[in-house]
Amino acid sequence: MENLFIDISEKKVFEVEKIRKDFPILSRLIHGKNLVYFDNAATTQKPRQVIDSIQNYYVNLNSNIHRGVHYLSEAATKEYECTRKIIQNFINAKHLEEIIYTRGTTESINLVASSYGFANFKKDDEILISAMEHHSNIVPWQIICQHTGAKLKVIPMNDDGEIILEEFDNMLNEKTKFVSVVHVSNSLGTINPIKYIIDKAHNFNIPVMVDAAQSIQHLKIDVQQLDCDFLAFSGHKIYGPTGIGILYGKKKYLIEMPPYQGGGDMIMSVSFEKTIYNELPYKFEAGTPNIAGVIGLGVAIRYINNIGIEAINNFENELLSYATNLLSDMKGLKIIGTAKDKTSVISFIIDNAHPHDVGTILDRDGVAVRTGHHCTEPVMRRFNIPATTRASFSFYNTFYEIDVLAKSLKKVINLFN
Repeated sequence: MENLFIDISEKKVFEVEKIRKDFPILSRLIHGKNLVYFDNAATTQKPRQVIDSIQNYYVNLNSNIHRGVHYLSEAATKEYECTRKIIQNFINAKHLEEIIYTRGTTESINLVASSYGFANFKKDDEILISAMEHHSNIVPWQIICQHTGAKLKVIPMNDDGEIILEEFDNMLNEKTKFVSVVHVSNSLGTINPIKYIIDKAHNFNIPVMVDAAQSIQHLKIDVQQLDCDFLAFSGHKIYGPTGIGILYGKKKYLIEMPPYQGGGDMIMSVSFEKTIYNELPYKFEAGTPNIAGVIGLGVAIRYINNIGIEAINNFENELLSYATNLLSDMKGLKIIGTAKDKTSVISFIIDNAHPHDVGTILDRDGVAVRTGHHCTEPVMRRFNIPATTRASFSFYNTFYEIDVLAKSLKKVINLFN
């Protein structure tokens, strides 16, 4: 892939128009208008390189992995395991076997809640989550609490959508056995001080899980530097295919945790009397996996590495700042989530207009946004609103597209006011 930067007077310029050519869907017309895709927090679009890699697998490599001695199986296995190494390097995991393939962030959290939770939680133990969690980081812990008698405790947040760290500090005690916190809020854009949370919890020898579904595509993540014990993300949020995700876990925990599912690659030997489980990481990878998805995710990560996650973050911050200034000046529009440290997400409400109506009108102008509670109903109740309209930006978006959004929103405001 060719370099996506040009140098002008020693200053690097982000070549967004060149990048956009790699994403076929961005040239689509919606209702006769150019597509403006601002639903990136729900799922990102895929570059042609990822799409081609999936097609290539099914055209030239289609075979089940591991154990096969024929050429196709060995070739597919090589590509599949190559992605594991790419992911290890991308998040700087210490051991290759700490990278577990799952279907996505949701399954990764459920795996830890079930496998670690059943083995370690007991009655009156406490599990801490934050008030801004996605349902996927609430429900699995509720389920495990119902089965073990543990209690779920919620770290509150302030009116800006920031965790109240003093409250978190006060909640840590000898009963606290686990902390699971989102790195970046999908509905508010808040970047949580995850390193602070991890260090504080570790002072009590409490393991910490990080939901990185909304941070992996925006921020540089080094699991050894963070010292998190578990971390999860989804491929489709970082320009890869759907149905593939990653669980990172420290080896010392993964070795002790029992399998989450049974069958396929997770076994070493089976008899009717006893099953011997496979070694890591395969102990947690039961059944035929999403092979094409794994390969596609590896290509997506290489694509991101070529551009550079720091360059992506810098450009997206410029988009966020530009959009925030435009929308903040609109009478009748209120931004929900005004944390000092945010990623490229803006959620808002408009006077007298339901978010679903806002989204429908924007769609007629070719602008794709997300409306609803964004799988964070407790967040909506915290701000006493039923839902928001959410515009979320990616490195392939442009300032002109934000102008299109602003123009369409002015139309909505005039219509409802």
